[in-house]
This record gives sequence, C-alpha cells and structure tokens, in this order.
Amino acid sequence: MAPKVLVSDKLSETAVQIFRDNGIEVDFLPTLGKEKDKLLELIHNYDGLAIRSATKVTEKLLERADNLKVVGRAGIGVDNVDIPAASKKGVIVMNTPYGNMITTAEHAIAMMFAVARQIPEASASTHAGKWEKSRFMGSELTGKTLGVIGAGNIGGIVCERGVGLRMKVIAYDPFLSDERAAKLNVTKVELDELLQRADFITLHVPFTEKTANILSRENLAKTKKGVRIVNCARGGLVDEEALAEMLKSGHVAGAAFDVFAKEPATDNPLFNLPNVVCTPHLGASTTEAQENVALQVAEQMSAYLNTGAVENALNMPSVTAEEAKVMGPWLKLAEHLGAFIGQMTDEPIKAINILYDGKVAEMNLDALGCSAIAGVMAASNPDVNLVSAPVQAAERGIQISRTTQAKSGVFDSFVKLTVVTDTRERSIAGTVFSDGKPRFIQIKGITIDAEIGANMLYTTNEDVPGIIGTLGQTMGANGVNIANFTLGRSEPGKDAIALLYVDAPVKPAVIDKLKETGMFRNVSPLAFNVA
Repeated sequence: MAPKVLVSDKLSETAVQIFRDNGIEVDFLPTLGKEKDKLLELIHNYDGLAIRSATKVTEKLLERADNLKVVGRAGIGVDNVDIPAASKKGVIVMNTPYGNMITTAEHAIAMMFAVARQIPEASASTHAGKWEKSRFMGSELTGKTLGVIGAGNIGGIVCERGVGLRMKVIAYDPFLSDERAAKLNVTKVELDELLQRADFITLHVPFTEKTANILSRENLAKTKKGVRIVNCARGGLVDEEALAEMLKSGHVAGAAFDVFAKEPATDNPLFNLPNVVCTPHLGASTTEAQENVALQVAEQMSAYLNTGAVENALNMPSVTAEEAKVMGPWLKLAEHLGAFIGQMTDEPIKAINILYDGKVAEMNLDALGCSAIAGVMAASNPDVNLVSAPVQAAERGIQISRTTQAKSGVFDSFVKLTVVTDTRERSIAGTVFSDGKPRFIQIKGITIDAEIGANMLYTTNEDVPGIIGTLGQTMGANGVNIANFTLGRSEPGKDAIALLYVDAPVKPAVIDKLKETGMFRNVSPLAFNVA
C-alpha cells in the first residue's frame, strides 16, 4: 500500500504534485490545520503530515496519530511542533533550513539600508505632502564595520553581501573555523570586540539558552555610540526594553526588527520610536522562498517514506539516500545486535557501549547507534524506533558511548555491542558479508559464524559430547526444522554456545525438554525483524 500524506496548510500545487510523482497518496486540505477537532479525527489515516505554521502538532494530536511516521515543516521554525512528544512517539520531525536562506539574508540587508537612510520615515513624510529633505540625513554603508553575530548559513550570506557592499565585516561565532572565515573574507572576533567596533550589528543565531538575550542591557551598553542594530533572526535575542531606552537616549542611532520576543507583536517597546523600522516577520516572505521550502519538504518526506533517507531531521540523525543504500545492511545488523542483547537481558541496563571497527567507523555512526539502541529497547517496547529509542534510553538513565578503531581482525569491518547491568556485561559482534547479509561473528567472546533468521534458539553449555545430538533429536522429535546450526567454544571442555536458525518459533514445551536434559545452562528463544 502506498504511503499516505496529509497537507494541512497552504503548500503549492507543485509541491503536492511532487508527492504524487513519487507514488505517494496525498490529501491536500490546506485549511484543515486550523480545524483542530477535524484534524484530530483524521490524523490516524496518514503516514506523513506536511505543514507550515498554522497546524499545531501537539502531544494530543500525536496521541491520535497511530500511523504517523514523519512531520515535515515547510520552513525553519518548528515552534508549532511538540518535538519531545514526537520523539517519544517515534515520529521524525523535518524542517527546510535552506529554502529561505537567500530571502532572509536579503531582508536583513534591506533592513540595514532602510534604517541607515531612514527610508520608511522619509517615505511616510513625502506621502503626507511634506518635503523634509534636511530632516532625513542618512549614513553610508561603504567603509562601515558590519558586526555579524552568527555566521552560519544565513549569517554567512549576509557576510558575503556585506563584503560586496565594501563594508569591513567582523563576525562572532564560536563554531566559525579560520578556513571558513577566510573564505568569507571576514575577521573572527569575540563578542565584546564586535560590540565595541561595529557600526551595524546584525543577528543570525537561533534562539537557545545560550543565545537568549545575547544583546542584553549590559552588552548593549558596550556598543559604539551611534550603532544601528538589525534583527531578522529570532525574537528574544535582544533586550527590547533596554534597546528602546538607548534609542531614546541617542546611544543607539537606529534599529530594524523583523522578529520580536512576543509574536504576533501588537504592542512593543520599539514601536513608534523614531528611526526604528519594523516588519511583521517577513524574513522568509517571498514568492520564491515559499515555493522553495514547499518543494523541499515534499522531496524530503517522499524520500523518507519511499527509501528511508532522512534529511534535515530535528530529532534523529540525517541519512542521505546514498547513505541509506550503503548503510542499509549495517543499520539492520546494528538492530539485530541490539535485539539479541535486549532479549537476553532481564535486568535494568546501565550502559550501552558500541565499538565500530574498520570501514564501518567511517559511516554515519549517529544513525547506526540509534539503530542499535532501538534493537535493545525493543525487547521492552516493541513499538520503539530510531527516533524514540534514544529518548527512552535517556529517560532510563542509560549511558551511551561509542568507540572507533582501525581494522583489527580478519574482517574489513565489524560492530561490537556491549550492554552493562549491575551484575554483568553482555557482548555480541557482527559484520555484513559481501552478499549484503548481516552475520553474528562473536558472542561472549566466542567466535562464531551465524546467519540471522526471524526465529532462532540460543543455548550455552559446557563443551561436552552429545550437545549436537541432543539439540537435533529434541528439535526433530518436536517438529522443529533447523535451517542453520552454528556452534562455538572458548576452548575445549570450557564454555560453549549454539545458535540455531529455525523455521518457526520454538514453543515453551520444547524449551522445557531441553532444560530437563541438564546439559544446558541457558536456553533462550530469539526473534529478529529480518524484513
């Protein structure tokens, strides 16, 4: 059955057609996002939900979304999506951070020009029939110092535009490398230096605990007299009350804001002050940008629903379509390793340690780790997936660690998973053969070569004669057909294991008969998702 997507906000017809072209059934109901009760009634029918800002993806909605796998937001901001609730539900949340980069950067530059030349006030005055030429004395941008706070995707474009305007561009961004700064032709500085030197300051950082109020009253006081401040990023980055006071005192010459601490902004300390330019969150509001983000979210959601490729996800690692093709067997192996230990462990888990050896260490380890954790957690919650598994592990206080190393054995690559409890450690390792099939290659430090099937039986015993015969005879006598049989031992007469791949689940009565022989320390039926 084809995946089914609901578009509950206004997306372009071209975006809707992209879903159809990718073999996805789509219902285009652009006003449904505002009809909360109706949306609650229908959401269980869909694998995907494509939205803008009108639809609120709440915990209550997610509780009803039994089949939902992905929410795609056409735009950057996801304030209308309860991401923690989505993660617990196992729903991927995607956004489109690149579709409106140019538009937002251009708006910041336009706002900078507007406040430098007092264009809105001059326009209003002229429309009123006045000719106040001498009143509106502006400031050139050429030769001025532009301070950019945040030189990521959008901030980087603003840096390039500033250089093109012959401005001296300085940037504060803890993650800006020297190489990237040189490529942008900007000077990296600390925040205090930027505040002291900049004639214009423009913000391009997300709103986080670290960036909240980054231009506080204290920091605003450090700025050069006559500075002009532009914010087209996020509300809450600037102390608006303090800025209003400094505008009135003349310390700050002007400000241009597209975003505000409280939106919709119907009242704000900056309103009606001279030389303050305000727009109603128009950064992404161009025809081109709205079309771009709509097309991008349709492509991303289609790729995920059809191939498992994850791009621009906010609550799980991204996996490109190319990675999905190469990593598919390794993701399945990681899941199987986790499932083995999860089914073997009946006490609280303290830690999960993952070792990547050889070529696999160069792959997308975040995604592989999520798959392994999901395998472990599935034993207690069959509905867990790559999104919800890390959340559940964190809620239980499970410590996750990983190690990488160069090729160290006969295999080009392998993954080893170790789970730690209060009383023991359990480990298992596996690899992917050239045929693309995952295999177990080590259990409890004992070397094996085991094909993985949907139904298996694992036993441990002392290495003594008769084990093979007892297993084979008991299985045969009870109608259990063995597809594959793997043995391993630490050394003669010591610990030994057997792993049987059988055609159907082994019934409890058969397990009891094996235990009654007294030859086995442990007999455990196992199940794996090999689809």
